[in-house]
Amino acid sequence: MPTELDKDIQRINAAITAPGQMFETRSVERRGVAMPAFVNAPPSLAHYFAHFVAQHKDALFIVDGDQRLTFGEIYEAAARVADGLAARHGMKKGDRVAIAARNSANWIAAYMGILMGGGCASLLNGWWTGEELAFGIDLCECSIVLADRQRAERLSGVQHGAKLVIFDHDGPPAVGLEPVWGEGDTATRMLGELGPDDLATILYTSGSTGSPKGAYSDHLGKVSAVMNYIAQTATIVQLFTEKGEMPSVQPSALVNVPLFHVTGEVPVFLQSFAMGRKLVLMPKWDATEALRLLESEQITYFVGVPLMSYELATHPDRAKYDLSACKTFAGGGAPRPPEHVNQIKEAFSEGFPALGY
Repeated sequence: MPTELDKDIQRINAAITAPGQMFETRSVERRGVAMPAFVNAPPSLAHYFAHFVAQHKDALFIVDGDQRLTFGEIYEAAARVADGLAARHGMKKGDRVAIAARNSANWIAAYMGILMGGGCASLLNGWWTGEELAFGIDLCECSIVLADRQRAERLSGVQHGAKLVIFDHDGPPAVGLEPVWGEGDTATRMLGELGPDDLATILYTSGSTGSPKGAYSDHLGKVSAVMNYIAQTATIVQLFTEKGEMPSVQPSALVNVPLFHVTGEVPVFLQSFAMGRKLVLMPKWDATEALRLLESEQITYFVGVPLMSYELATHPDRAKYDLSACKTFAGGGAPRPPEHVNQIKEAFSEGFPALGY
């Protein structure tokens, strides 16, 4: 039997997907299968970036150590990368360009730059060995690999068919991404060429039953995935607004999951453009550092594998930190044991445990 919350969600969903509304849908045929698509979806992720960056240009977007970058600053850096890849490294529309690196502001600018320059961002697992990285590079026929120094060292002496370009995480994007920095208008020109059917990304399966496989998405698929999450968020915003409980602060999230994984990439990173959400990056998981950042940056949303939020809830120093700004402690990738739910509710009185996988 539907609860009152179920009824509210169904009512709001019906309203925002109605004809003439932002999330109106229509039927399209893809590979012989009829499926719904958003009428107002941007034609590509490059157009999606351009549209929402224009709305949030001066808002803080990325916190990465001492670096604090606005939406506009990240977009400008990505446009420079797009031109540098094309002009200095010969990237053409449709070329697969891999990223092998940990989370950082420069990872984000590199990802955006690949897409804005017409390439396909192939997201290599940053935990792979050199041989595994080379397998992923060759499997998807990547022509260029953008690697940080740690991943580049793993690839040293390992044969693969791509051009290796090394970038750094430290310093502003113009310094760390200098090897792919350009001055031309490639990103602007590509807005007139990119469309829904062009290849956007390749992510890799885990390989738990064999070798990893490359799972590709075109721009229609990627934009549709992002807009699904935005529609869900719009529903919650409307619900909170009706109840008079909508927070007035800028939404923010701790990025403590890898950006090469779909959770970090789509619902956390890509959705944030539409939300105007601040992202606070962690180079690797550390529960104590997560508690510090949650308090100092007033993070409103946390997501990770279930054990991460459980670590926070049971951390011996938890009481030393004010985490009242964080309203959601989400998990995914595995079931959350009932005791986790109870522990989180007790530890974070103003937070709500959530799960999706």
